[in-house]
Amino acid sequence: MNKGLTFRMGQQHGQRYIPMLLQRMAAGEISTGHLATHPMPLSQGPEGYRKFEEKRDGCVRAVFLPHG
Repeated sequence: MNKGLTFRMGQQHGQRYIPMLLQRMAAGEISTGHLATHPMPLSQGPEGYRKFEEKRDGCVRAVFLPHG
């Protein structure tokens, strides 16, 4: 209490830009493949979370696929 904290917040404009971005992704104008640095099967979930937490192997985003 009374620590002199300042909170600054903002909102993103998702409702405005997301439909346009999804259309451009569907048309192949925007590539998002580089965002998934570590795709892996869902069965490797615990290991994927560990890699992300420890930033092992350059893991920025682990993406779990429902199949093999």
